[in-house]
Amino acid sequence: MHPLDLTIFLVYIFSMLGIGIFFHIRNKNIDDFYVGGRKMGSWHIGFSVVATDVGGGFSIGLGGLGFTVGLSGSWMLFTGLLGAWLSAVFLIPKIKILSNKKNLYTFPQIFETYYSSKVAIVAGIISAIGYLGFTSSQLLAGAKLASATFEGLNLQYALILMGAVAIAYTVLGGLKAVIYTDTLQWIILLAGLIFIGIPVAYVKTGGYEALSQTLSNDMLSLTNVSWITLINWMVTILPVWFVGMTLYQRIYASKSVKHAKKAWYIAGFFEWPIMAFMGVILGLFARVAFENGMFHDIGFVPGNDVDPEMGLPLLLRYILPFGLMGLLLSAYFSAILSTADSCLIAASGNILTDIIEKVIPGGLSQKRVLLYSKLLTLFIGIIALGIALQMTEVLQLMLYSYSIMVSGLLIPVLALLIYKKPNTTAALSAMIVGGTITIILTTIESDLPYGFASNVFGITSAIIVYLIIHYTNQRKNKEI
Repeated sequence: MHPLDLTIFLVYIFSMLGIGIFFHIRNKNIDDFYVGGRKMGSWHIGFSVVATDVGGGFSIGLGGLGFTVGLSGSWMLFTGLLGAWLSAVFLIPKIKILSNKKNLYTFPQIFETYYSSKVAIVAGIISAIGYLGFTSSQLLAGAKLASATFEGLNLQYALILMGAVAIAYTVLGGLKAVIYTDTLQWIILLAGLIFIGIPVAYVKTGGYEALSQTLSNDMLSLTNVSWITLINWMVTILPVWFVGMTLYQRIYASKSVKHAKKAWYIAGFFEWPIMAFMGVILGLFARVAFENGMFHDIGFVPGNDVDPEMGLPLLLRYILPFGLMGLLLSAYFSAILSTADSCLIAASGNILTDIIEKVIPGGLSQKRVLLYSKLLTLFIGIIALGIALQMTEVLQLMLYSYSIMVSGLLIPVLALLIYKKPNTTAALSAMIVGGTITIILTTIESDLPYGFASNVFGITSAIIVYLIIHYTNQRKNKEI
């Protein structure tokens, strides 16, 4: 890497750490650390939401989808648009008003309000496991990008670098640092892709003529994906907008219901079509470059196997002149860190607020909570880094994490939105059954019926269990 690129990249990294230190000094209490003081505006929240949801995992993952299936990969983020707008209409009004009354910090505290502390503890465990895996996926995405662009940097050292930076400024600054860095990072990413990545890739790979001559028509269509895949994406990703701890924290952090809803509409629009098509188009350019032998000099020859998620980082390394490489590399690292930090603080909040404080008699003082929050965030970050060192596929790790959260948490959320008196026993049973079935099916190596994802069966089981217990109890109460 040219010294100019390295300088630009290091300036970016130290700027992120500087923001963390700034808010470390300014944060006075747990409200500041976990919910940003509850006074954040729509654009900051909206950019933070989309930066967190799309992030590096989907940025690198979308590049991999563009590399393998083409433009049809963009449908993955269409589920993000639907999820954002549906939750803005049905979820935010109820949750934001409740959070103001109860001073909520985490998603499982909603369950404590509508169900019981036992249900909240189980929800906290499921959510923490999911976000631990999700944090790992973001660190792995960053490591893949770094190892492909920094000559001589292997994947393990790249992971340690990414982990150290993300953990450091999240531990220091809390949610305020996360949201403000997310805003900056999202602007950097958009500018980098619009003004550098896509135009340079288009010219260097030969433009539309090279695309049409090198790739099949299926790669340039929107129908090169099976209906089973579309269902799996829909069932796995859309429900996250109803169960994601990072999203609830941003609802709590918003000034009002109106500000939160506007932020969600902004986020949905930036997910699809903007980020969806930019990501897969760059993946298409990477496929053209690979098929035409442009990566030959760095050891990747057409006809040989190549990790699709490495295609985009290799393209950036090949096409960008010095100076621009540093700028766009910073843009992609922005996306990665914007998700890693949010997931890290979400997992920390789950474990401390929803699990540890529940089992300590009398709870903790505000001063101790803030201290333990930072220590716990550091500890979880180290564990996430260890998980990332054992994994190889970013998108797969992300979808596994999503599946566990969705299967265990979606049905109790829908129940509290639908029923005036949701059933506690039914909710707890649905969480345990749905989450357990998904974990079991995810870990077995045999193919599932019709190619459905494991969480399709987990969610279906959770629905059946909830409805049976809910209506059985209703019938018993009427008889009494």
